Amino acid sequence: MSNVTKTKIMGILNVTPDSFYDGGRYISLDKAFKRALDMYKEGADVIDVGGESTRPGSSPVSADEEIGRICPVIEKISREIGVSVSVDTTKSAVAAEALKCGAVMINDISGLSFDKGMAGVAAEHKAELVIMHIKGTPVDMQKNTIYNDLIQDILDFLAESASIAISEGVDKSRIIIDPGIGFGKSIEQNYAIINNIERFTETGFPVLIGLSRKSLISRLYSSEEDRLPATIALNAVAVSRGAAFIRVHDVKAHRLAMESIDFLKKTGSSV
Repeated sequence: MSNVTKTKIMGILNVTPDSFYDGGRYISLDKAFKRALDMYKEGADVIDVGGESTRPGSSPVSADEEIGRICPVIEKISREIGVSVSVDTTKSAVAAEALKCGAVMINDISGLSFDKGMAGVAAEHKAELVIMHIKGTPVDMQKNTIYNDLIQDILDFLAESASIAISEGVDKSRIIIDPGIGFGKSIEQNYAIINNIERFTETGFPVLIGLSRKSLISRLYSSEEDRLPATIALNAVAVSRGAAFIRVHDVKAHRLAMESIDFLKKTGSSV
């Protein structure tokens, strides 16, 4: 375990009016930039900027509207902070504009399944590419959560998408996979994914986990304040089982927690 590296923390910045947790908080450029700066100071390695909500039941917005929401924010963050920026989008046109504005990573929650041009954009710009599993679309993804074999079905989807990306010119070393907690899965299935993260790390790709304050947690607690400890606990389990990235709302708390987990992994079982 001596080669264990620091857990990468992706801070969530939704510049949307309707995201499930922070919708509407950061829709102005000044508020979005301040939030990004705060997360950077708290220890975020990547700021993930999204201009379209993907909460269950959400409706899509046009590429032009999405670009208008995110590009000024990405440009200002890239120019004035210098932290790595990811664009959270399923549209290749949006990703292309975001990369021109300074983003260096694409976070595609559709795993390349919504827009066949996404891999080509990633390849052209030599961007890192997060490929996530989803069953259905945000509008209907929670209506059918039946799988033949949950983990294997997700692995097959991710393998196919990664193969497409590589065939389009994306370097294998730039691909990150995400099993898609909360995207077409029941609460029990979400926990099964966490229990099987080693299966995803066996692919050789870095694994990103995004479970921050999602329904697998919120349905266990009535109070919003009670969801942070559970989020940290589950992310700690995910990292201890091999996740390389965690996507979170609460950066400082997770950086403090992950420092102990990273040290634990680095130390191993003997001294």
